[in-house]
Amino acid sequence: MKKLKYLSHYPPSVQKQVQALIDADKLENYLLGKYPKPHSYKNDKALFSYVQDIKNEYMKKTAPLSKVVYDGKINVIHNALGTHHFVSRVQGSKLKAKNEIRVAPMFKNTPEEFLQMIVVHELAHFKEKEHNKAFYKLCEHMFCDYHQVEFDLRLYLTHMDIKVKIQVWNN
Repeated sequence: MKKLKYLSHYPPSVQKQVQALIDADKLENYLLGKYPKPHSYKNDKALFSYVQDIKNEYMKKTAPLSKVVYDGKINVIHNALGTHHFVSRVQGSKLKAKNEIRVAPMFKNTPEEFLQMIVVHELAHFKEKEHNKAFYKLCEHMFCDYHQVEFDLRLYLTHMDIKVKIQVWNN
């Protein structure tokens, strides 16, 4: 069985099922069947509005968002799909804090569920800094299918990885 880097912490039985989908060339069809079309939040302004709506629905009492952007400096190679930043600056006698979320540009062309999962993950970090039980409970509260979509996103990343390797071999 080939190493599935995005699924390495899943049980061998799950990895075997995924490998069977890959070997049968059915992974793409599985993903397209579940997530047939990409979202429409293609620019930073639309992304900010989308994230703000989710934040206002589930996290009204947290500090406001100052920036939400697709950031070309983020990529899977650095083990990040999105980042959150807490920027504090001294302005006179006050300490000003800013909350920023940056999303990898690959999410411009993914299904909305994948984007929502990343956004919910980064928003949850504003309340819970660590990946602990409370963090994942908050993620599930904001997005009930969080864990399933995270798994499917890992399948998508695996599929994209395979496509890139095939393109390299064909060139």
